[in-house]
Amino acid sequence: MTRNKEPNPWYVGVVSGMASYIDSAAIISNGTALVIYQKAIGTTSTEIGILSGLLTLCIAVGALTGGRLGDRVGRRSVFILTMAMIIVGTLLLAFGLTFPLLLVGTILIGLATGADLPVSLATISEAASEGNRGKIIAFSNLLWTVGIGTTMAISSLVGDWGIVGAQIMYLHVGGVATVLLVLRWFIPESSLWLAARDEQRRGLTTVRAQKTAWGDLFRGKYLWPFTALCLFYTFVNLAANTGGQFGTYVAVNVVGISVTTNSLWNLIIMPLGMASGILFMRIVDTPKRMPFFVLGAVLITSGYAMPVLLNFSAASWFFCILFCSLGNGLAFEGIMKVWSQESFPTMLRSTAQGVIVAIARLSCGMLAFVTPVLLDAGPSVLYCILASTAGVGLLIGWLCFHGQQRNEFSTEVQTLIEEQPKPADAALNNIVHN
Repeated sequence: MTRNKEPNPWYVGVVSGMASYIDSAAIISNGTALVIYQKAIGTTSTEIGILSGLLTLCIAVGALTGGRLGDRVGRRSVFILTMAMIIVGTLLLAFGLTFPLLLVGTILIGLATGADLPVSLATISEAASEGNRGKIIAFSNLLWTVGIGTTMAISSLVGDWGIVGAQIMYLHVGGVATVLLVLRWFIPESSLWLAARDEQRRGLTTVRAQKTAWGDLFRGKYLWPFTALCLFYTFVNLAANTGGQFGTYVAVNVVGISVTTNSLWNLIIMPLGMASGILFMRIVDTPKRMPFFVLGAVLITSGYAMPVLLNFSAASWFFCILFCSLGNGLAFEGIMKVWSQESFPTMLRSTAQGVIVAIARLSCGMLAFVTPVLLDAGPSVLYCILASTAGVGLLIGWLCFHGQQRNEFSTEVQTLIEEQPKPADAALNNIVHN
């Protein structure tokens, strides 16, 4: 088996972790640019609805299929292909300007961003060591927030430029993808994946060579963490996504503040949320991980409950945004990514992550259809549901992972060590063969 020269894990973390940046930048750019197209080229409300829903669906499908392909054919092949698809997709969205071409561009970007996420995370975790794996994965999660901030900044500058403004927003995503395609080209295939493939070909019975099928996620020691991660991430994501999608509506029509005030509060609190994420990076590879997860869980649940408890006052809304932002940094996407990398062997790692993301994205898309009905029943009903849903998801995460953490990487490292011949054995083999 040919072994690649191991790249710096932080370099791999930045280049591969930019998948999270592109994910958030593509979603926000698409939402803003389509509104611009509505006035500039006459895109209808129905077409915007179709394109927006299709993007969510394709991200879910991409995560499901891309994660599996990453385990079957390798990480490197998939994350190079996804960057090429994003480049083509953004060009179609920027210059197509007809509904069929916008449709194709949306499909390409959705499938590619969805497929890239689980594969890039597997690449990061397999390049890292026990001492920095959680930190690097957590850093990739911060890039998701950077993608939001950068895209919002671009939108504030070019939002009134008509078609050119929309094109700049799409080309920003395509330009980042082009740079990443070049940088990723020189990142070698994961050495852990190559070792697992080699063991498969030689018929060895190691865990990573044998635990490769979809069905392995639903039995044995993988069933409980897989089920818990699906439920934890889906439930908390339902609350976060719904709060994000309909937060401005509630702020203006229920709380009674302006769009500008609501946006300003979010911008003020965003650095605090990033600081929470940086704190998570510092503690995730230590025994302090779980106590801080509990703190984050309390903040998230309290945040969604705050508007109900204080009758949707301006103060309650501010603390809702603040608590959720701080809690998300400690007990949401970052810890999900770390747990999902640690809980499964090499040939199931990307597959499991893809399924977890796909289920969460599809659930959010379905809930969006009925959220307006829940709002009609009263915002208190909606936010009671959000607080309860997030609380249940966080409790499931705690129940599964609060004990001694099982780490599949430790098992795989031991297997690699055991496969290497001892010096005395090697000397004896040389005597026998000579």
